[in-house]
Amino acid sequence: MAEYTLNIRKPYFDLIASGAKTIEVRVGYPKIRKIEAGDFLRISCGDDTLTTRVTEVKEYESFETMLESEEAAAIGDPDMPHDQLVTAIRDIYPPEKEALGVFALHLILA
Repeated sequence: MAEYTLNIRKPYFDLIASGAKTIEVRVGYPKIRKIEAGDFLRISCGDDTLTTRVTEVKEYESFETMLESEEAAAIGDPDMPHDQLVTAIRDIYPPEKEALGVFALHLILA
């Protein structure tokens, strides 16, 4: 088991801390490709941090493909419509980053 640190935006940090967000979406940077089930993720937002454990890692070709298989409410704000969620993710990761592969990191608070 390894431990990794990820920086995250405040609204998503709060959703993870509350237990509402259980899937963190990332693209296939080399560091992300190393993460495996059982690893710990230290989630940081400014001075705030929390520790989660990865229960599963799934790779997809695109955000759309991921959202066909994953529960949207576990990824973003539970009240966010599907189209808004795709837009929010693509605001963070433009098409050239999405092309690296899409990773759904399933998390539980440690």
